[in-house]
Formats: sequence, structure tokens, C-alpha cells
Amino acid sequence: MGRLTLYLATRNRNKFLEAAGILSSSPIDLKMLEVDKEEIQADDPEPIALHAARRIHRETGLPVVVDDTGLYIHHLGGFPGPYAEYVYRTIGLKGILRLMVDAIDRRACFKTSLALVSSSYEHVFNGVTCGVITREIRGSEGFGYDPIFIPEGYSRTYAEMSLDEKNRVSHRGKAFRELAKWAENTVGGRGD
Repeated sequence: MGRLTLYLATRNRNKFLEAAGILSSSPIDLKMLEVDKEEIQADDPEPIALHAARRIHRETGLPVVVDDTGLYIHHLGGFPGPYAEYVYRTIGLKGILRLMVDAIDRRACFKTSLALVSSSYEHVFNGVTCGVITREIRGSEGFGYDPIFIPEGYSRTYAEMSLDEKNRVSHRGKAFRELAKWAENTVGGRGD
């Protein structure tokens, strides 16, 4: 069976390592492509990821994968949504916890959209994981919002899980597994 080489456009090494681990038994050889992504403004990560992937593919000619993730917190009316990365950089985890100090409804959902654009394919894969926002920062694994998010059915945050365990339940893991399934079924490992 052939292999399909794809380039994940990210400057986040942790994100790349998560993705590479998820795809390790698939017919995909994942490479890290450190480029800047142009992000359009939208309420959903899907058009953001697709726009960035199309542009990077157009500029590089490489088969590219771009992921964009939103965090939708019920108590905050869906905030920060697709602006999760900006909010993380500006107010951080402590800022989110301050905004939710009196919140009874702590439900939240992560959505990752993974856009694949190449000369032969254009497809978007989505992964959603819902859970709750903690009242304090817990754990030292992972990155981003991992220390304040507990997925449904668990009592530990992503940051309290091993990478393998997190990948089994996470929004990003779900999206990358959809990509792997597509590669196995649609591409058949023939390459691009």
C-alpha cells in the first residue's frame, strides 16, 4: 500500500506531535509546515481552516492540512468560539476562570475542523468533544485549554491525561481519525 504525504500547517509543535501520533498507523506521512496562516473572521472553525488551507496550498503547491479549533462555553454564550487562541494569548486560563467564577452551567464544547487541500482533494473533517470547564487549573500535560477542560464521561482534565488517552477522546483526535479513515477508504494509500 502506498503512502500519502501531507503537510500540517502549524507552528505549534505539540499540535503536530498529537496529530502525528494519531496518524501513526494510517497511510499518511505527516510533515510539519511552519507557515503563517491567514485567518478570516467566522463564527465556525470550518470556513477558517478551509480558507487558510486553500491559500497555503496555492502558495506552496503542497498537499496541506490546516486545523482550526473553537471552544464554545455555554455560560459565556459560546465565547470564545473560534477566537479561542486569541483569548488564550490575551487573558489566558485564569481570565476564562474569572469570567466563569459564579457560573453554575460550566458546559463547553470544543470543535476542530481539519481542512485538507491538495491538487487532487479538498475535504473538511470535524471533531467535537463536549464536557465542562473546571473551577481551577489542573494537570501539566498538553497545551492550551487542556488544564481547564474535562471531557464528558471523565473526571480528569485533558492536562491530567496521557497523550494517548487524550487523543482517544479529544476533538482534534476525532478530526484526525476521520482524516485517517478517509485516507484508508478514499485514497486507498495510492498517494497524491
